[in-house]
Amino acid sequence: MAKFSRLGLLHDRDFGRLFAATALGQLGDRIIFLALPLVAVVALHADEFQVGLLAAMTSAGSLLVGLPAGAWVDRMRKRSVMICTDLARALFLLAVPLAWWAGLLSIWWLYAVALVHGVLTVFFDVAYVSYLPYLVGRGNLVEGNSKLSATRSVTSISGPTVAGPLVGLVGAPATLLVSSAGMAMSGLLAITIKKREKKPESSEHPRLVREIKEGLKFVVKYPTLRAIILGDAIFNLFLVMYQTMLLVFLEREIGLQSFGIGLIFSGMGCGALLGALLATRVSKRVGHGPVIWLAALVTCPLTALMPLARAGWSVYVAAIGLAALSLGGVVRVVAQSSFQQALTPDRLLGRMSATARFVSWGGIPLGGLLGGASGSVFGAAGTLWIGAAGMTLSVLPNLLSPLRTMRTMPTEKAPEFAR
Repeated sequence: MAKFSRLGLLHDRDFGRLFAATALGQLGDRIIFLALPLVAVVALHADEFQVGLLAAMTSAGSLLVGLPAGAWVDRMRKRSVMICTDLARALFLLAVPLAWWAGLLSIWWLYAVALVHGVLTVFFDVAYVSYLPYLVGRGNLVEGNSKLSATRSVTSISGPTVAGPLVGLVGAPATLLVSSAGMAMSGLLAITIKKREKKPESSEHPRLVREIKEGLKFVVKYPTLRAIILGDAIFNLFLVMYQTMLLVFLEREIGLQSFGIGLIFSGMGCGALLGALLATRVSKRVGHGPVIWLAALVTCPLTALMPLARAGWSVYVAAIGLAALSLGGVVRVVAQSSFQQALTPDRLLGRMSATARFVSWGGIPLGGLLGGASGSVFGAAGTLWIGAAGMTLSVLPNLLSPLRTMRTMPTEKAPEFAR
C-alpha cells in the first residue's frame, strides 16, 4: 500500500505509458526550443527581427487553427489525434537537417518548418488536455497534471543539457534529429495505451462555426475561466518578448556559448521540476485559487535580474530568477489547468482547451514580433526589462476575480447554457 501511495497514478499502466510518452515528446520539444533559434542565430546569422519572426512563426498556429482545432478534436478520438500529430511533427522536423546537408537551408525554410510544427502542436495539445480527464478521472486531475508537469520539468532540465553539447558537437541543424526521434517514439508509445474513448457522437449536420461559438460562450460565461485565460494571454505575450531576446542577450551581450546557455535553461527546468513536485502541496496550503495569482506575483519580478547581469558570476545569479519564474509558472499552470478541466463538461473539453489556447497563446506571435522590434530599438537588455514588467502585471485579472478567495477545486462541472 505504501508503494501504491508513493506511485499514485503511475501505478496505472495506461497513465504510466502516457507519462513516458510525454517525457519523450517533451524532450524533443525542449531540444527544439533551444536548437531552432540557434540554427537561425549561429548557422544562418539571423538578426534580431528575424529571430523574433521565427518565434512568431513557431506559435502562429494558435491564431491560424486555434478555435477550429477544438471543434475538430471534439469530433475525434483524442488518443488518435495525439498519435498522428506526434508522428507528423517528427517527420517535418527532419526537413531542417536534410536541407542543411543539401545546402538549401535558409531562414524562410526555418519559418515554414516552425509554422507547420506549430499548427500540429495546437492539435496535439488540445487533444492531450482533453484526453487526461477521460484517462484518470476528474477526481485525479491535480495529481495527473502535477505528475505530467514533473516529467515536462525533468525534460526541461535534460533537454537543454543534451542540446547544448550536441549543438557544439554536431551543429544546431543536426541536433534536431534528436527532436524528431523523441517525437516519433512518443507517438509510437502512445499507440500502446489501451484505454480508448468511444468515438464522439456527431450531429447529422455538424456546423463548425456554431460549435466554435459554443466553446467561446462557455468560456466567456464563467468569471474564473475568463480571468485565467486573460492572465495567461498577458503573461505569454510578455514572456515571449522576454524569451525572444534572452538568447540574443546571452549569446551576443554576455558572450555565453551554447553549453552555458544550455546550463541556464537547465536551471529553469530545475525550477519547473521543483514547482511540479510542490504544486499539489502548495495549492492545498495556499488555496487552489489564490495560488494562481500569488505564484506569479512572487516570481515574475525576479526576471528583472537578468538585464542587470554582466559577464561572469552575476549572470548565474540572474539565472536563479529564471528558475524561480519556472517554479511559479508550473505551480500556477497545474492549478489553473485543473480548474479548467474540472469545470468543463466532457463534450466541450476540446473546445474549452482550444478557446483557452487561442486567447492565451494568440498573442504569442505578436510577442515574438514585438520582441524582435523592441530588440532592434531598445536592445536585448531593454526588451528584457519590458518583458519582466509585463509578466508581473499579468497577475491582475486573476487577483481581481473570484479566484482571489477560491481555496478549493470545483467538485462539479459548470452547467451548460441552452443550445
